[in-house]
Amino acid sequence: MVPASVAIQVLPLTLDDNETIRIVDEVIAYIDSTGLKYFVSPFETTIEGDYDELMEIVKQCQLIAVKAGAPGVNTFVKIFFNPTDGVLTINQKTDKYLEVDIKNKELNM
Repeated sequence: MVPASVAIQVLPLTLDDNETIRIVDEVIAYIDSTGLKYFVSPFETTIEGDYDELMEIVKQCQLIAVKAGAPGVNTFVKIFFNPTDGVLTINQKTDKYLEVDIKNKELNM
């Protein structure tokens, strides 16, 4: 296994925001079905796993979007892999910021 992380942004070429959201939701449901760890943010979804498996998921995300009704798709991908030392996990990258978000929400209540 070659550990990697991928950030993928799938932008269906639709003119209707609700249709865009529906198609992206189908892509995210597919990512969820893979059983890999992932994190959805406002602009992209980050997925952790084996490099080869992640590349297949990137391919499938585009096909899923088209099958869901997108006439075309712009897809932006960031890939990080380090076969020797591994990669930083989603939690290592984001936990400290999620804790700040929780504290900020508690202060605003």
